[in-house]
Amino acid sequence: MNKALYLLLLGFFCVSFANAQEFSFGIKGGANYVMGGQITGNSSNGLYYDGTVEADSKFGFHGGAFFEVRFGKFLLRPEFIYSSMETEFQFPKATSIYAVDKISVPLLFGYNVWGPIDIYAGPAYQNILDSSLEGTEPPNQVIVAQNTPLAAQAGIKASFGRFELDLRYDRSLASEEPMEIDIVNSDYGINRATFDDTRLNQFLISLSFKIFDSSANPGRRKGGCYF
Repeated sequence: MNKALYLLLLGFFCVSFANAQEFSFGIKGGANYVMGGQITGNSSNGLYYDGTVEADSKFGFHGGAFFEVRFGKFLLRPEFIYSSMETEFQFPKATSIYAVDKISVPLLFGYNVWGPIDIYAGPAYQNILDSSLEGTEPPNQVIVAQNTPLAAQAGIKASFGRFELDLRYDRSLASEEPMEIDIVNSDYGINRATFDDTRLNQFLISLSFKIFDSSANPGRRKGGCYF
């Protein structure tokens, strides 16, 4: 089965290379502006905080790799990206960091609108590596950050030789799924609570570097497979 899958993927890339006018691959990295998260305290006879707290946005970072195939003005661009994301809850006594680490594999379809400028959009498969909220009992309780691994991404990028500057919006397609949590009241001023919305969305600004670019390689063989 694995061999058949490998041969299928190999055939796909060979056909892509044979029909593509250009292709490139490289690395990328940058900053994330992360948004999302809402928690409501559960009062017990008025003894505990029962307000709703929306998380403040924070910056994170990301890094990964990309492969891009161009067909005239159109492009197909799969990527592999690691993202470290955080937002911050301002509870009555102290702040608590909500942290999520994930791997994202977007498949982007784009169009060259003018010169070095491309726009693109596409689905992304996202795998949560770790998710936690400071101050939970038991410590390091796992937070369910999504109930589906799908997301949508859209953005714009500009090329400058082997470099690219990329601005993108990444939105989770998971539905809101509240979960019950317990927080150390003596430290944070909130006891039992409902994590109303665990989803995180983000804007990403990235700098990419093309390790290989066929348009800059005059010796590229036309219409052939590189494997």
